[in-house]
Amino acid sequence: MIDQPCRKYQAAAPIALADRRWPANTLTRAPVWLSTDLRDGNQALFEPMNGARKMKLFQELVRIGFKEIEVGFPAASQTDFDFVRRLIDEDLVPEDVTLMVMTQSRSDLIERTVQALQGAPRAIVHLYNATAPVWRRVVFGMNVTQMLAFVEDHVAHLKRLTDARPETRWTLQYSPETFNATELEVSLKACQTALAAWGVGPGREVIINLPTTVENATPNRFADQVEWMHRHLAPREHIVLSVHPHNDRGTGVAAAELALLAGAQRVEGCLFGNGERCGNLDLVTVALNLYTQGVHPGLDFSDINAVARVAEECTGLPIHPRHPYAGDLVFTSFSGSHQDAIKKGFAVHDPEGQWQIPYLPIDPADLGRTYDSVIRVNSQSGKGGIAFLLERDQGVVMPRRMQVEFSAVVQRATDASETEMTGDALWALFQATYLRQPQGVPGLVTYHAHRLAGDGRGIEIDVAIDGTRLTLQGQGSGPIDAAVDALGLPLSVHAYEERATGTGAGAQALAIVEASLHGLPGATFGVGLHHNIVTASVQAVVGVANRLLQRRHAQARPVHPARATAMV
Repeated sequence: MIDQPCRKYQAAAPIALADRRWPANTLTRAPVWLSTDLRDGNQALFEPMNGARKMKLFQELVRIGFKEIEVGFPAASQTDFDFVRRLIDEDLVPEDVTLMVMTQSRSDLIERTVQALQGAPRAIVHLYNATAPVWRRVVFGMNVTQMLAFVEDHVAHLKRLTDARPETRWTLQYSPETFNATELEVSLKACQTALAAWGVGPGREVIINLPTTVENATPNRFADQVEWMHRHLAPREHIVLSVHPHNDRGTGVAAAELALLAGAQRVEGCLFGNGERCGNLDLVTVALNLYTQGVHPGLDFSDINAVARVAEECTGLPIHPRHPYAGDLVFTSFSGSHQDAIKKGFAVHDPEGQWQIPYLPIDPADLGRTYDSVIRVNSQSGKGGIAFLLERDQGVVMPRRMQVEFSAVVQRATDASETEMTGDALWALFQATYLRQPQGVPGLVTYHAHRLAGDGRGIEIDVAIDGTRLTLQGQGSGPIDAAVDALGLPLSVHAYEERATGTGAGAQALAIVEASLHGLPGATFGVGLHHNIVTASVQAVVGVANRLLQRRHAQARPVHPARATAMV
């Protein structure tokens, strides 16, 4: 392939925009955000989300601050139809949030879509059809005139149906699918046809959404296309110009940022870039890129770990450890020179001044992350060796985030002793860190669990605090929920794992809980080890509470001079 001329592919033609203005512009405000995690992201999963997982992710999107959420394709899926109906019938949509649903330009699908939204106070109907030459010729067998008539007929049909239901405030979103591969004049005609058929004007704003359905050129070319449309669409004051970049070339974020410079007011994407092929636009990255430039995105990522865990649970897709901002290792420096520069940066940092720490483009504390792994960690091989020895000798398999946490503990111990950490010494340090009760905080003595009516579980926990025994009572859906309730702390459990540490009658159950304490940045781990898995689980909850309380007490004497203001 390298030694032959590349005749198979043709470069995209340049855009005739000699007086382009976007290169001189600066981003000074956040766009309107549209999350399509529940529609575009969902359809790209190995196993699409069920109703419960969709509801959990919807609630997380609302908590983060999204005001427009694309919740499904109700005409194509009974699951999506039922989910939309539940949101409306049970009044689960906040007053400042607008639902959007998608439909192809087919009369029966449009009718089913409007039926799904009946009774909603506000709704955006996203209507689309492909406009590029290959799609017109190969997929639909239409010329441009036929395609424009097709757009007019279906937008007019949607208008008739929605005009008959004035109890809902309807907004049209029209997408010329494959916009970035379509002649600009044809895209403009398709959009103007949709605008006219809908009756755009005061009180009838229309969202014109320009997708890079399949990325096929550099992001500056897409910016030129967006600026050209921005100049030619009319009446511009009644149009919200939106973009929906995909990531086939790995430049989806760049395409979105340049499009905003070129006149786009709104962006569509998924939290961590999930989507068909190489994914949709990564909204977390775009939002936090803005934040690092002094522009608040209007979205709350002050606990990025919690957002990541919800996304992973609902989608079943792991977040790469090097993912921008959210990856488990993005604030971890294994290089000695990096560590030295970071330490020196903290030493001279002005807590009241701007953030200027070498190798850290954003303050981890703004995202709810701690400085532990930033300040001192083992090399990659060292961390891998720790995990290998514990698994080989003790049967302890730590989650990746716990490996990072415990490697910092090991690094401090090896720095102090200046000796090699043996397998036995490593296990002793693990026990001292996770399995022994510190002074002044609760330690599990015994517990008694019992069933409640329905599927609930009650629990009584005997704890000892400096020699004094207390009985705590709680209830929940399972032993972990009940134990958290009994402790009476603002404890949030983010992850739970259980496994056997051996085989046969002597095997013990290992329970690992990852949790955080309200008001304390970052999460940590607790471990339980017992022949009974329920006992191990309760031990793990008490253990993680112990460690979080210790850390809260220690933070009364801050180690680092940096003070970060959490995002609102």
